[in-house]
Amino acid sequence: MTEQTPGPISREERAARAKTAFDHLESPQDALVLFDDQFIFYYCGFAFFPTERPVALVITREGERILFVPRLEREHAQQVSEAERVADYPEFPGQHHPLRQLADLLTGLGLEKAAIGVDHDGYPPVMGYDGPALSEALPGAKIQRVSRGLDHQMALKSPAEVTLIRESARWGAHAHRLLQQYTRVGENETEVEARATKEATAAMIAALGDTYRGQNRWMSGAVALYRGQIGVHSALPHAMTTGATFQHGDTLVTGAGAAVWGYISELERTMFVGEASGEQRRFFQHMLNLQDIAFETLRPGRTCADVDEAVRAYYEREQLWDHWRHHVGHSLGQRIHESPFLDIGDSRPLEPGMVLSVEPGLYVPGLGGFRHSDTILITDTGMELLTDYPRDLDSLTLPA
Repeated sequence: MTEQTPGPISREERAARAKTAFDHLESPQDALVLFDDQFIFYYCGFAFFPTERPVALVITREGERILFVPRLEREHAQQVSEAERVADYPEFPGQHHPLRQLADLLTGLGLEKAAIGVDHDGYPPVMGYDGPALSEALPGAKIQRVSRGLDHQMALKSPAEVTLIRESARWGAHAHRLLQQYTRVGENETEVEARATKEATAAMIAALGDTYRGQNRWMSGAVALYRGQIGVHSALPHAMTTGATFQHGDTLVTGAGAAVWGYISELERTMFVGEASGEQRRFFQHMLNLQDIAFETLRPGRTCADVDEAVRAYYEREQLWDHWRHHVGHSLGQRIHESPFLDIGDSRPLEPGMVLSVEPGLYVPGLGGFRHSDTILITDTGMELLTDYPRDLDSLTLPA
């Protein structure tokens, strides 16, 4: 399905991210201490499962990266991370708490009285973790949250990142085609999802080769699913799987994507089992109109709020507010949801390199939900669709 097999983000690109991270901050910092696993992966390539044992990444102004891990992760971190140094502590909670050992490490680097930018003031409460704030463990330092600046850096995707997101979109579409093909009256949602995902993942692995890795905590392989949005339950934007059996007349809302070297995409479609009713057709067309308005508004220089406001004006004009549930979309890449957000309350400007979902929806209790989601790239002159899947009613009507 692809002529050139994409590889992971290069060591050089990750190292450059660490050195330039400080350029995105609103105030000068002497160092960064990051606890979020996604920031850690972004800056040093260490993909791991967060537990109650703290993991932190220290980045100095010079770009040196020091990865602080529990003993059980030492070899893992040494083998796969790109940090210049790995430091470890015995266990959590231990006799000497890990956050106080991290404070000792920072003191050894001469940062005990420094300005330190953080994503959290200490390790967040994961799996029962409890411990002091970093500002408590290192009282002489000036601790300041800088997540907004780091989120801005992460939002501006490099050409290599866009390549991986394109590849994710390609395989997500393949999984979705299989999902659509196998969905029939009398079939079970769980079995159809499993079959489509298994076959698409096998095809992707065969194409991308033995060195391929997903490296994403939200998605594994090439995935297509319904998440319970079947029939009347499709009117619940975040429904959960119920093991439903497909029936004639069902409104279906799908989701598909693929994990490719840490990056993902988002593809969602509204489908119907059998010919759509007049009401289904009416709301389907409104949904297409809403997404088209968003597409027309997405371009550099406009703000995230501008997009949501343009879409909201259509809800107002067509008297659809009873069926509104959420904003237009969000950034994505490593995370399934990233910043910024296509929301009336987000005044940040759209910039070339941003990758976002576009997914305004309508939800009609008793009838169903109506939502397409596409992944787009903000370009120098407008936007580009990265997901390529039919949007029209005929293409999304399944045999009854």
